[in-house]
Amino acid sequence: MNWTTTLNNESDLKKVIAASFETPQVIFKHSTRCSISSMAKNRLERSDMPDGIQFNLLDLINYRDISKTVAENFKVQHESPQVLLIKNGECIYEESHNGIRMEEIVEEATR
Repeated sequence: MNWTTTLNNESDLKKVIAASFETPQVIFKHSTRCSISSMAKNRLERSDMPDGIQFNLLDLINYRDISKTVAENFKVQHESPQVLLIKNGECIYEESHNGIRMEEIVEEATR
């Protein structure tokens, strides 16, 4: 799996939101200090990369301000690890911790 973007600033986030009008976008909020987050990230990276979905990584330890903006923009409670599926500028699905599953992401993206 290749991450489409590593979110480092608000401009990156705006690009992801704009791209969501063409292609569903996943934002994976990852804590480099959390073993559960590392497990969820590894599980995603070992999965087959689905066509038609772009995956974006947010290191929330180094980019806390972007993580806060994501939570505010999409009206979700901050969690880590957390996956948000963005379509047409809106979060249509979010999951955290051990609930993060590629199969569910794909199912929600194709609805």
